[in-house]
Amino acid sequence: MLRNICRYHRQFGQGIWPFSFPQGQHVPSLSTHLQKARYTSATTERKKFYENVSISQGEGGLYEINLDKRKLKTPGGKLFTVSNEALAIAVATEWDVQKDTLKFYTMHLTTLCNTALDNPTQRTKDQMISAALKFLETDTICYRVEEPPGLVELQRNEWDPVMNWIEQRYNVVIGSSTSIMGPQIPEETKETFRQHLNSYNFWSLTGLEYVITQLKSLVLSFGLIDRHLSVEQAVLLSRLEEEYQIQQWGNVEWVHDYDMYELRARTAAGAMFVHLSSERTAVKRKILQD
Repeated sequence: MLRNICRYHRQFGQGIWPFSFPQGQHVPSLSTHLQKARYTSATTERKKFYENVSISQGEGGLYEINLDKRKLKTPGGKLFTVSNEALAIAVATEWDVQKDTLKFYTMHLTTLCNTALDNPTQRTKDQMISAALKFLETDTICYRVEEPPGLVELQRNEWDPVMNWIEQRYNVVIGSSTSIMGPQIPEETKETFRQHLNSYNFWSLTGLEYVITQLKSLVLSFGLIDRHLSVEQAVLLSRLEEEYQIQQWGNVEWVHDYDMYELRARTAAGAMFVHLSSERTAVKRKILQD
């Protein structure tokens, strides 16, 4: 049935631009939003004030983004720097494709970099890991329904292979449950994932947290980051019940496709950020100019 859902989106989703999002869309967090409110609720649109975008390598080998002759800074006033050229080019591209109006809510990589640089809630790496592990207790694919039979079968056919993969990949036990309390996650499993997450740097954790928030699933996020799942697969699996209902009853014209592409774009940006934040090899230098 998931193949049918995929075909449905490919057939009806071609006419929607996947990087157009509603005003006010910001990077969510696993922690409380209150401390971030002032940081993320700044102006979401602004008149474009530059012509050319370029990257340059500054002190310590860090890469900077230049808007004409001005260096880009974070909302907190820090110099905007990233550790590798690939991420710098990706961020510069976000700025380069903006037209007359800067739509900050479409610039997911820029926002993730700002969050990592400013760390507005002043969280430590350990706190971010604990937040990610907490999400495992309410993981989307750990909660199963008892009816209707069609959805029960769909969850079993589509979620069980992913669950089997992650349990074998990390040598852990997770399980699933139809109880509202969810499954009991063994402490050994949490410790294994804690050690794995500890291998991520702070920036990669920032991106992973963003992906987890989009998919409501640590399991699906690992599947995506480990390249076991594509973005399309991970997003569809995170919305399996909704997709089932749409197959049964239909959907509001365009609204569902719009939401789907929006979620795919955010999830893809988060996954890209994880990989680019871990990337240490240089790519060929590229200057972006009109």
